[in-house]
Amino acid sequence: MSQTTLWPRLAELPLVIDSYSLERLDPTHPSGFDRFTTHIRLQGGGTDGLGEDVCLSDDQVALHKAGATLPLAGRWTLGDFCEHLAALDQWPEEPQWEQMRFYRNWAYESAALDLALRQAGKTLGEFLGEEPQPVRFVNSLGLGDPPIVDPKDRKPPSFEPLQKRIDHYPELRYKLDAEIGWTPELTAQVAKTGAVDQIDFKGLYGFEVEDVPALTALYERILQAFPDALIEDPHDLPEITELLQPHVDRVSYDAPIHSFEDIESTPIRAKTVNIKPSRAGSLKALFELYAYCKTNGIAMYGGGMGELGVGRGQVQLLASLLHGDSPNDVAPGDYNASAPPEGLPPSPLPPPAQPTGFRWAD
Repeated sequence: MSQTTLWPRLAELPLVIDSYSLERLDPTHPSGFDRFTTHIRLQGGGTDGLGEDVCLSDDQVALHKAGATLPLAGRWTLGDFCEHLAALDQWPEEPQWEQMRFYRNWAYESAALDLALRQAGKTLGEFLGEEPQPVRFVNSLGLGDPPIVDPKDRKPPSFEPLQKRIDHYPELRYKLDAEIGWTPELTAQVAKTGAVDQIDFKGLYGFEVEDVPALTALYERILQAFPDALIEDPHDLPEITELLQPHVDRVSYDAPIHSFEDIESTPIRAKTVNIKPSRAGSLKALFELYAYCKTNGIAMYGGGMGELGVGRGQVQLLASLLHGDSPNDVAPGDYNASAPPEGLPPSPLPPPAQPTGFRWAD
């Protein structure tokens, strides 16, 4: 079935909600960006539906302190429930970052889709008219501390995070966060692995660029060292735009993409996008994105937000149904540990027997 008609069909699904609860999820392994997330569990009709809130820690603390207070109980269609949800104030305290509003709304809507499908005894694949396919994935990581770490406390990037993975998972492929601290020697060492599918510059997050010549030199090194890698979220600076002109076919966008309209206004016309369901923020916006990309021949890969629970499986399922053979940033969560444990599944992930609902597995 064409994705252009998927949301109207899903919107008509009956949905019964009796109550809901919040469940804290803590990471099982330490990583460079430790925080907890929250399962939103909607209950009704003798079953439940799960979504995952991936907001920042202070936002999570405020959510749990307030408790499950939203008026969600009732008999709905999925579409009516989403409209009702959009009219509610989901924030007991204002979010640290406006983007979090998308993430929280997605948590509730994805739980509602899961519950509606489970109550109907259906799988998402049945509505898409697609069989799940194996999911090719990459491991997304930085080679130093994340940008949120105070600059005076940050460790310089090194090859060590890659080496820890190569030692145990030599076939693993990567999406790496580039930064000015990448020396020519480190760039060459990383390139020699031949295992990098994407380089993420995080150029559209609003971080101040203090040294434009150094940033330009970084782009020059990376464009030469990684001639086949996708260049995600490049900086919107004249010096960088000029450098990228011979490489526009491999520019991709992530941070600005909330809706299909955003694809039409990217600094460089997008031919590839990273679609993150929580960044879209709603089922309607998400499936409009899929439809737009399919209609306009825009390549897609999927991405997550460091989910710790059901949300990871949900982004894996969407990738499996819509773009399984892309370099999806949906690696099993334990790959994000500072030192990934032994025995993790390799890429591609084989699809499990389809459970009902919006889940990778029961």
